[in-house]
Amino acid sequence: MTSPSSAAPGGNPDLSREAVPGQAIALAPGQLQLRPTRRGKPPAHLADLTLAERVEAVKEMGLPGFRAKQLSVHYFEHFTTDPEDLTDIPKDLRERLVERFFPTLLEPVSRQSADHGATQKFLWKLFDGSLVESVLMRYSDRVTLCISSEAGCGMNCPFCATGQMGLTRNLSAAEILEQVRVANRLLASGELPGGTGRVSNIVFMGMGEPLANYRPVATTCKRLNAPAPEGFGIGARHITVSTVGLAPAVRKLIKEEIPVTLAVSLHAPDDELRNELVPINTRFDVDEILDAAFEYFEATGRRVSIEYALIRDINDQARRAQLLADRLIAHGGAHWIHVNPIPLNPVKGSKWTASDPRDEKRFVEILRENGISATIRDTRGSDIDGACGQLAAEVIETDEHRADREARVARVEAVASLAE
Repeated sequence: MTSPSSAAPGGNPDLSREAVPGQAIALAPGQLQLRPTRRGKPPAHLADLTLAERVEAVKEMGLPGFRAKQLSVHYFEHFTTDPEDLTDIPKDLRERLVERFFPTLLEPVSRQSADHGATQKFLWKLFDGSLVESVLMRYSDRVTLCISSEAGCGMNCPFCATGQMGLTRNLSAAEILEQVRVANRLLASGELPGGTGRVSNIVFMGMGEPLANYRPVATTCKRLNAPAPEGFGIGARHITVSTVGLAPAVRKLIKEEIPVTLAVSLHAPDDELRNELVPINTRFDVDEILDAAFEYFEATGRRVSIEYALIRDINDQARRAQLLADRLIAHGGAHWIHVNPIPLNPVKGSKWTASDPRDEKRFVEILRENGISATIRDTRGSDIDGACGQLAAEVIETDEHRADREARVARVEAVASLAE
């Protein structure tokens, strides 16, 4: 029961809290953390600026504006920030320009390899010591980079490792883009297995809830999509932004007029179970997020992905597959979505595991029988904790947090087992 003192204006419970600086996060069951534990901005970077703003910044240094384009070409086309590589800029200017526009935002901590080198997980340290991860996945026809938009996450989904961390802080646009630049640099130089190449697809499915860090993520999408040297020149249909259900932010994204692919992490078709699995559902329920998602489809023409982690005996029942189909169709028919059931990647310390393959198969069959496109998602990098839901740079679980988590698991199981 929420106490009157914790109610927000309008009577809705305020599920956020002020975190105590330096105190380890231990979210209570179902509690959202919408305020970061750390504040403070990373150094200003060229990637935070539009090309016109870069020109003005260069002029403020008393230099001709064309230097901004040169720096942009090096960053977005050659993927370099090394002064030695800036051969078209006088030597006496290089260090000064690099110091101003290319401060170090990511420092490598570790790199792990899986799938015979086709999957690479990177751990990065940010300027303030925060840790984030990104995952590079090479396929026969594309190279996909899974990027983080926050250090940690405040959405507190119990089956996700990052969700157990709490939210440390939001990333700047440049910190997000730097994950892409570094991956491209490694690919272009042939430092990664599989030969040279470049990132072709971006998915905001790393650490954090992208739409909770709205403005930097929207700016990042613009830079990713803009042609070089303004940005990386990645087609909007090759950029996927995921959300656990921030419906108002989905509607804001429509107004950006960058038709990226929207992915909604639904994980349950009924509000009773989704309230427990995805706590933001207590603010924006299944109907509201599906309404917003359908509006996104209508505005962009881009089919929406519905992400659904299949958890054994929790949300993988045939009746829930039918309910999922019914609710999706009720919000606009079967043509506007593609469902990606994802075998759960177990998180350390959790008793939950992936569904029985026979239940997975039946779940997909029911969706398809209802005319809904559905494909079981390939799970890459599970042996290096690089698969969906496993990214967690640092998790410190106290006894109190463990007790909270176990109580919450019991509550989820009770809801999941309720008869129709």
